[in-house]
Amino acid sequence: MRIVVAITGASGVIYGIRLLEVLKERAETILIVSNTAKKLIPLETGFKIEDVYGLASRVYENAELTAEVSSGTAKYDGTAVVPCSMKTLGCIAAGISATLITRVAEVCLKEGRRLVLVPRETPLSTVHLENMLALRRAGAIILPACPAFYHEPKSTSDLVDFIVMKVLDALGMENELVPRWGTELQSKQS
Repeated sequence: MRIVVAITGASGVIYGIRLLEVLKERAETILIVSNTAKKLIPLETGFKIEDVYGLASRVYENAELTAEVSSGTAKYDGTAVVPCSMKTLGCIAAGISATLITRVAEVCLKEGRRLVLVPRETPLSTVHLENMLALRRAGAIILPACPAFYHEPKSTSDLVDFIVMKVLDALGMENELVPRWGTELQSKQS
């Protein structure tokens, strides 16, 4: 598979970084990082931007609107915007393709490719909710960063992995990052 991963300037950049780590051995990844995310990465995670770039097969700047992935003729299977700021989500909902991230999202919608948006904001305003509804109706998968607890997470990493598992599921990629609800967990609780 060939997946575009975009990291925007919402808190929770670790979700995007962990997704890149998991995808490193499973898919070709194209990475786009917004300018605000570049500032948040070292603040929230201790990662250097160069280390994050090293997790991807290819990196484009968010201002590179002539990048191959900005065209519907470019071949890739889907895009995950992880985390997705409300600014980015609003621009995508309004069809404003002023950055490579928003252009790639527009390409996914118009070409019928998977577009997974992971908003990390709370509480949500009416505008946020209406933008999410518009994007869902347009074909995007809205996957808020709301981890579950049935798998008895022991660390923040376990909570991050739950969201990454859900993103991989939404992209159509098999994975077993965390135990799934079902026989194993139910028998454990009996």
